[in-house]
Order: sequence, then C-alpha cells, then structure tokens
Amino acid sequence: MSSVPFCHLHFHTSYSLLDSAVKIKEAVAAAKDMGMQHLAITDHGALYGVVDFYKTCRSNGIKPIIGCEVYVARHGVEERSSQRNNMHLVLLAETQEGYQNLVRLVSTAHLEGVYYKPRIDKALLRKYSKGLIGLSACLRGEVNEACMDGDIDRAVELAREYSDILGKNNFFLELQDHGIAEEKTARENMLKVAKATGLPLVATNDVHYVRKQHAEAHDVLICLQRGDLVADTTRHRYEGDQFYMKSGEEMAALFPNQPETISNTVEIAHRCNVEFEFDLPAERLHFPTFDLPEGFTDKKSYLIYLGKIGLEKLYNLANLDQPRDEREKEINERFYYEVGIIEKTNYINYFLVVQDFIQWARHEGIPVGPGRGSGAGSLLSYSLSITTVDPLKYNLIFERFLNPDRVSPPDFDIDFCPTRRQDVIKYVRDKYGEDCVAQIITFGTLGAKTLMRDLGRVLEIPLPYCDRLAKMIPETPGTTLEKALAESPDFKSATSSEPDAKRIMKYARVLEGLPRHSGMHAAGVVIGEKPLIEIIPLTREPKEKLIVVQFEKGPTEAIGLLKMDFLGLKNLTIIHEACSLIKRNHGIDIDPEKLPFDDAKTFELLARGDTIGIFQLESGGMRDTLRQVAPDCIEDIIAILALYRPGPMQFIPSFTKRKHGQEEVVYDHPLLEPILNETNGIIVYQEQIQQAAQSLAGFSLGQGDILRRAMGKKNPEVMAAQRGRFIEGCKKANDIDAKLAGTIFDNIEKFAQYGFNKSHSTAYGFVTYQTAWLKAHYSAEFMAALLSGEMGNSDKLTGFISETKGMGIDVLPPCVNESIGRFNAVQDGSG
Repeated sequence: MSSVPFCHLHFHTSYSLLDSAVKIKEAVAAAKDMGMQHLAITDHGALYGVVDFYKTCRSNGIKPIIGCEVYVARHGVEERSSQRNNMHLVLLAETQEGYQNLVRLVSTAHLEGVYYKPRIDKALLRKYSKGLIGLSACLRGEVNEACMDGDIDRAVELAREYSDILGKNNFFLELQDHGIAEEKTARENMLKVAKATGLPLVATNDVHYVRKQHAEAHDVLICLQRGDLVADTTRHRYEGDQFYMKSGEEMAALFPNQPETISNTVEIAHRCNVEFEFDLPAERLHFPTFDLPEGFTDKKSYLIYLGKIGLEKLYNLANLDQPRDEREKEINERFYYEVGIIEKTNYINYFLVVQDFIQWARHEGIPVGPGRGSGAGSLLSYSLSITTVDPLKYNLIFERFLNPDRVSPPDFDIDFCPTRRQDVIKYVRDKYGEDCVAQIITFGTLGAKTLMRDLGRVLEIPLPYCDRLAKMIPETPGTTLEKALAESPDFKSATSSEPDAKRIMKYARVLEGLPRHSGMHAAGVVIGEKPLIEIIPLTREPKEKLIVVQFEKGPTEAIGLLKMDFLGLKNLTIIHEACSLIKRNHGIDIDPEKLPFDDAKTFELLARGDTIGIFQLESGGMRDTLRQVAPDCIEDIIAILALYRPGPMQFIPSFTKRKHGQEEVVYDHPLLEPILNETNGIIVYQEQIQQAAQSLAGFSLGQGDILRRAMGKKNPEVMAAQRGRFIEGCKKANDIDAKLAGTIFDNIEKFAQYGFNKSHSTAYGFVTYQTAWLKAHYSAEFMAALLSGEMGNSDKLTGFISETKGMGIDVLPPCVNESIGRFNAVQDGSG
C-alpha cells in the first residue's frame, strides 16, 4: 500500500479501443491495493466506459474522476489536410455542468468533427469550457509538442491560450516520464513554461496497462490495432515498459524536485465531484411526452378512452363500464386495475407512445408481431393493439410484466417485418425529433477463439495451426480461456506443451475480453424528452450514418433512458407475403390473426413433424418431440415451445406420457390442479409459480413474482425468508401444515429454475401456429414466401427447395411470363 497520496489523472481503459489493455475491474482493484482514494478515466476521444468505471469505483470505495483525452484540431475542425494536426488534450469534469459540457464536446466531435479521429477545436472548447479542468496531455498535446520541439515562446503562447479558454486555475501543465528522450526535453522546457506563465504543474503517467509485466501483451495489442507484425522492426510501438499503473511512491520518485506535481493530482481529484444517479423513479426517466389529440387534456382519460374502444371491439361489449355478466365484470376489473398500476407507477405516457407507433405501423400495412416477452400478459396492451394475445383466455399475468410490489420499468420488445422495421424507427425519429432518438452501441470483444487466430496472425504463426487451436475451444457462447482449459483436454495439452500455443497464451490471458470494435445494437432504440446530447454522449454508426448512444444497453438504462427493442422477425414477412400470394391466386383474404385454433389439418401436420419452415419447430429434435406429443390444441404448442430448451427438456417424456394417459398426474395439493392442469401437472411457466403462491399461500401476484425471481437467483438468505413466508402463508390461507407446505415449496423451487415466460411462449406460439396453418392449407404460397425469405442464404435455400420438391411441388426455372422479383406460386397454388 502506497504512503504517498496520488491520483492517476491520465488513464486509458480498454474503452480506448485496442490501444489500452486496462480492464476496469482490475484497475480499480489495483488502485485499492495501492491505497489510492481517487482514480480518473480519460479514454481517447470517447466516454464509452464511464458508467461502468463510475459504478466499479464507487463499489470499491474509490472516488471516480470522469474525463476524456479529446482530440483537438490544431487549425479548426474544418481543416482536414493531415491527421498529424489532431492534437491531444485531457479534460476532467469538475462539476455536473462540466460533465454535461464534456458530453457535448465529445458528442459533437463524433457527430461533426471526424477526420481519422473525432475532433473538437478551440472555438468549441471555449463555448463549452465551464466546469472543466484541462491537462496539457502527452507529447501529442500542443503545449508539450512545442516544448519537445524547443519552441518555448510557442509553448507559452499555447499554454496561456488554453488557460484563457478554460479559466483561471483550470489548466495544468503535465509532466510525464516514461524514459523517453523526447519527454526529457519536453519536461525541461515545460518547467520554463510554468515559470513564465505561473501555471501549475501536474505529474501523470500515460497508463495503458495495469502492470509492468503487461507491456509485451500491450505491444501485441497495438499490432492487432494497426495490422502490424510483432517482428516488424519499423512498426509503431510504445517505447519502453513504463506505461503502467504506478504507485504514489513510484510517481514521487520520478519527480523528486517537483513534489507539488504529485500533491496537485490529489487537489484536482478533490475538486472533481461528478455524480451519476441510477434507479430513477418513473417520473424522472427520460422518455418523450406524448402529445394529446385535440379534445383531450388528460393522458389517463385518453388512455382509458383508447382502451375502452379496443376492449368493446375485441370482446363485443356494449359498454365496458356497465358489465352485463361475470365475464364482462372480470374484463372491467382487470382493465381498471392495470390502468391504476400504470398510473401509480407513472407509465401512462410510456403506453401512449408505444401504442402510437404500433398503430402507425399497422395502419401503414407493416406486419407487427402478436407480442414478445411479458407484455402479452397485459389486458391494456391487448386493448391498445400493442399485443394481439388475449391474456384472459390464456391465463396470462400482468404482474409478470409490471410488478407493483417491485417496480422496474416495463419493457416492450416489438417484432416488426424486418424489411419495414426502419420505417417505424424513421416515424419515431420524425415524430419526436432526429436529435431525440438514437440506437444503442455494442462492443465486439476479443474472445477466446478470436484470440487464437488474431494473435497467431501478428505473431506469424500459421493460420491452419491457429484454426486447430481455436477449434479445440468449446463452441458454447461466452466460453473463456479458463473454461476452455477446464473443459477441453486437447486445448489444455496444446497450451502446456506446444511452443506456438504457449506464445499465444502468453498474451491471450491479458487481452481476453477487451472490446475490439464498436457496433450498433440490432434492435435497441432510445427516445428522449429532449435532445439526447443533453443526457448521454453520442456517436455515429459509420455504415448507415445513424446516431448511436455511446453507452451499451445496461449503462444507458441505468442513467434513466428507457430502451425499446424494434426487432425484425422474418417470419412476419413470410406470413404477410404468403397471404398476399393467396389473395392473388385464390381471391381469399387471410387475416393470420383471426385463424381458428382448432384446425385439424394444422394439428395433423404438427403431429407428423412436418415442420420444415415452421417458426421455432424446424430442428430434428423438435420434430421428434412433436411426433411424440402429437399436439392437438394451441396450449400444447405453447407448452412445447417453453419445454424444448436445455434444462426443462428433461420433463418432455413425462409431459407426453401424462398427456396420453400413460402416467398418472399427481398434485401436491388440490389447489394446484387448476393451475397445472394445462401442463399435465408439471410447472412449465414462471406465471404458474406466481399463481401457486397466490392460491396456496395468499401472496399477491406481485409477491409471487418476487418469489419467482428469488428462486431463480438462489440467494440462500432470501430463499430462507421466502420459504418461511410461504409456509406461514399456506397455514394462514388454507390451513396447510408446515411439512406439506415445505414439500410443496421445495417442489416448486425444483421447477422454478427452468420456468419460462408464458406470455412470450403464447405470443410466439401464435406465430408458430400461423406458419403451420399456412403450410397445411396453402403449401405452394407458403413455400414460395419461405424461399423468398432465404434468397440471400444459399445453404438454407437449397434445403427449402428440397423440402418443396418433397411436398410434390415443382420448383420451376425463371419464366418471362410468370416470374417476379421473388419466388412466385403459379397455376395450382394449393400445392
């Protein structure tokens, strides 16, 4: 532990992509071990990692300093003659306003100032300088460069200019010593500049790796970034091995004659006080305000108005507010209960925004999925046509979507036809403003398999050898090197005995998991109530030039932006196209959302396992399951989709035998029968756990959801408390003795780890049934649409052509009279 107080203020994490080998958790742990109380993040030109950094520091008792090493265009951002004019400057946020200004500067650099790097200029810095502290940076900083070149007058002029821009006491002259000759000259001249200007000095280390022994791995990382070979003596490299996270003593030893440069780091750290707020209440979340149509002044009344119209049409009600029987009373009570919870949790505006763009999509003829995730459990969602699944008919639970006992933001993930998905996003951009809508960044990482090939390339190890190594690593997503060594004897043997494998592993452990490039989330969209640049740093996706937030999904949601997934589901396009072909060939309008769920021909197809091309039912194992189960109702399809996953697959034989009367169905208590009857006495759905807790122990459905979550996380202390509450509730509500209640709890817990979201399974069961119905009744049109959907995938196309021919349908060559831009069903379209 260091006895010299010091704060690293020039500090690059792995979010300086392929330029730093510093992993945030490792760096914070090292800072803690050294007794440091503060730590800064100053990645190159971006703020990608600041939330992760902030949270990690706070959880370890270290004060986080939020900053960025920005690129400054020497002659202004309009000048684009040489990237040598992209100079460096470290900016630290002193205040909340300073952080907002830093976000503004970094975002503007990405959106408007890119020339090799995202750049600002001094005019922009002057405009957004308040609350920022500047450091003169490395040898690529303007002041330091002039000092290195021996131009003291120029260095003094530049130092005064930056000081004037940032304000008194807000610009510090950096001294660095990495053992580089040019730095020695720069340091000597920087002392003269400090004397001439009276500006304070500060000591920094340009940290790019945590430990000194990581220098070689970092050198290899730079080769990965630039596409160089390690053996190339002329390549770019960081000179020496001093760019590591030094202790306070080590830094003080470098500058024995300037002790103030060390103490100034702590003084700056004390001045920087930026706070992030997480877990914001609904009323403070960033989400656009829905503008009410003329004649309405209250959002709740407008939501009820829309819901009543929907319910009266869907359930053939004369008046929702005047129920005529028990069924209508149930609809009325459930609707107003949900509205009450949504009002209480402040999500009325959210529902209005979501229903608006979904209604627009439907009006424009864009296929929209029946639902996805837990949202299908909401009657209000059904009434607004956000979903098309009747939650009352299928016994779906609202509290699985929005739990009043544990409020977390609702999350609608919506499936659209992928060819029209961008049209919906464009509608949202146009309605709420281009600057208020953005998609979400993602980062590809250096995974275990990737490293074998990438490191082999820069180390000049033959590709076939690297491929062999990579193939030894298990295919399981997220497999780490440690896991591969534990699970693959071949990999373990190779890396312990083969020289080339040893060379790769020497660096792989240090570099594993580092982000290597940014991308754009396939579906995630955020919408703000004001320009997003006032909330979150932004960048631009290079291919489509779309605006993207610089934080990944988790940090974006953590700071209060609500994410929505605008997903593309190809099967919706196939269904839509098949229906269009049926209309053209047969003159029949097919509404896939109004198909009868008791169609014998469809269930015969499913029971045969004739499900090539059917949504979610194509694999060989799934087709075998269908032949065993022989589904004869939509509930069977919903259950099969939930069961056919790793883990719950073990229950499929019992589910099948019980369905066909070959195994007795035994319930732990008679109250479980109405809950588990549809799944033959087996807990298949998460919602059944909630219902069981309600029926047996008197829990609310919200409390049942908390129990479900606790069972999934397996926290011993939480589980013990929940078990006690359950047993006590069973006694109080139904006079069930403690032993039986404990047995029931244990049995529920056994199944809970495998439980699936019934709302999601039901909604996707609808899509499965729709594709099966179309194949059963209009096979030629369905297969034509299916083939069109795979025109860009030759492997799948070959398989589907073979399936089509196996069904007795000819696949004809192009014809000038009949062919269109896609596959077409001609002549006898019934197949």
